[in-house]
Amino acid sequence: MVLIDAEPAARTPARRARHNAVVVLLAALVAIGLTARLGFWQLDRASQKNALQAELEAHSREPALDEASLARSPAATESQHFRRIVLHGRWLAERTVFLDNRQMDGRVGFFIVTPLALATSGVVLVERGWAARDFADRTVLPTVATPTMPVTIEGVVAPAPSRLFEFADSGSGAIRQNLDIAAFGRESGLDLLPLTVLQHDSPGTPSDGLIRHWPPPATDVQKHYGYAAQWFAMAAGIAFLYVWHRFIRPGKT
Repeated sequence: MVLIDAEPAARTPARRARHNAVVVLLAALVAIGLTARLGFWQLDRASQKNALQAELEAHSREPALDEASLARSPAATESQHFRRIVLHGRWLAERTVFLDNRQMDGRVGFFIVTPLALATSGVVLVERGWAARDFADRTVLPTVATPTMPVTIEGVVAPAPSRLFEFADSGSGAIRQNLDIAAFGRESGLDLLPLTVLQHDSPGTPSDGLIRHWPPPATDVQKHYGYAAQWFAMAAGIAFLYVWHRFIRPGKT
């Protein structure tokens, strides 16, 4: 008679159960760690937005820059962002760019960007405002009244317009998806300063039909707190489900 040792066969299900338990524990820990990390990342984004808002408020109390003080190098521009500025010069209307798919007041249209040749020296790209687009024919440009005589405009110094996804053929022409200051300077031959100016309405601003309801950069800080709460809730939910299925539920059966 041949005796069969049943102990190894009996140990196989136990080993498999321990292996599955370890896999489930590791998966739960990874999921909890990832969701918690995303929650802290959203809190960090909110903190950055709050710091930016504090910077904006501080800059709003500073005296307006004059055009002679504008930064001439990219390294010096960041400290001037969101400072008030008064500019004098002439519009270079033939170099106007229409940035597509830009929103203002919940509507999609164009941001109008026109170079302004300063009365002193240099050229500044001015984000003049928003205009509606023709959805029947996207090649139709809105009519923008641009004075030919010298103008005085008020606004704030700003980084380059935010970048959107673009196709390969959308980087040239009057209608564009994005606008890189250095590249546009090389293309146009203009002596562009490494910044833009968001034009604001002022008593002396000629009527041009453009909307200038520029949203403050830090207005959506509450969104990040909401996202953080969702990620932390997911982390807590995963932890609860693991404890329930691993320890509480088996004890009730």
